[in-house]
Amino acid sequence: MFAFLAICYSASAEGYQVNAQSQRNIAMGHTGTGLLLGASSVHFNPGALSLMSSNFEFSLGGTMVLSQVSYSKQNSLYQAQTDNPAGTPLYLYAAGKINDNLIASLGVTTPYGNSLAWKSDWDGRFLIQDISLSAIVVQPTLSYKINDKLGFGLGAMIAFGSVDLNKALPLTSADGEGSTNLQGSTTSVGFNAGVFYQATDALSLGLNYRSKVNMKMDGGDAFFTVPSDLEESFPTENKFGAELPLPANLTFGAGFKVSEKLTLALDLQYVFWSAYESLDFDFEENTSSLADSYNPRDYNNTLIYRIGAEYKLSNKFVVRAGAYYDETPISDDRLNPETPGMNKIGLSTGASYQVTNRLAIDASLLYIKGIEREAGYEPANFYGTYNSQAYLPGIGVTYTF
Repeated sequence: MFAFLAICYSASAEGYQVNAQSQRNIAMGHTGTGLLLGASSVHFNPGALSLMSSNFEFSLGGTMVLSQVSYSKQNSLYQAQTDNPAGTPLYLYAAGKINDNLIASLGVTTPYGNSLAWKSDWDGRFLIQDISLSAIVVQPTLSYKINDKLGFGLGAMIAFGSVDLNKALPLTSADGEGSTNLQGSTTSVGFNAGVFYQATDALSLGLNYRSKVNMKMDGGDAFFTVPSDLEESFPTENKFGAELPLPANLTFGAGFKVSEKLTLALDLQYVFWSAYESLDFDFEENTSSLADSYNPRDYNNTLIYRIGAEYKLSNKFVVRAGAYYDETPISDDRLNPETPGMNKIGLSTGASYQVTNRLAIDASLLYIKGIEREAGYEPANFYGTYNSQAYLPGIGVTYTF
């Protein structure tokens, strides 16, 4: 009897969680919890919004993710690499003053997503061939200035998620191997809260919490292509249900104005990945060959260490740079090739050009290098060495008045 196992999508901090929510922040190592960087604080720390100087700010931008993962099979000369489509995370922020103390804002971001494509006949095809994941988060937020130094913000997070996954099945016939396609979408909610404190003219501190969002999917579509004598065991219009937690994040940030031209930033981000214990699939119609599946994940909580700098070359031109180190939550026997988890180093740079008093163009470039890792997925006895790298160029505009 063939048990239908390990149809899964991994939510690793360095894979599925996409840190590309503002060109200015990306360029500074994706710092921002302890900074006043305008409307992007909707995402990074809504408490900072209450202290923004302009009456209204609008920010819009996008990033292109060009990534590649390579795999070398354990005790073998076999190698494979992905041919990933380009990802395009986007963001939009708008913030405006209701009065001197209260600011209303809206953020639309894509903080979770992944596009990964291995060749259809590669050795790990029974685990994954290709996958497309996305989550759009809409965040209406209110920020209140308690006094000239202290602000607090609170917002809802409405997440719209979708998945499209393909993998091979170890069922062969004259027509070739079997395969399955899983598609589905869902909506869930969470919240984001932040506190910002301007301790001195030079030092600012921030604390931001983004809650867990439990993406529960009911009525997803499961399509199977199998030999004709097995079609009754794999219903062609089956449905499935599953749950995937988008983990909570707690971030402490600090900003230090060294001079009128130079600002430094530091963020320490704690990701509550232990919420991701397993990924279970409940099929609407079970057969002797198609059982509900239990896929252990046992993720560990992790830290992301971020540093950044901003330097004003002139009244019109600002340059930025940053770096971060992102720990993987995946243990050595839970590494699955649908989102290979490696410790990653990110290096970034960017600039802003003030076209007019109100309009600025923002650009960034982020390079991410996955540190080579030899590990595997124990339930399928699939082990090897993984390497990865990605380039993320981005551009955006900021408008204030």
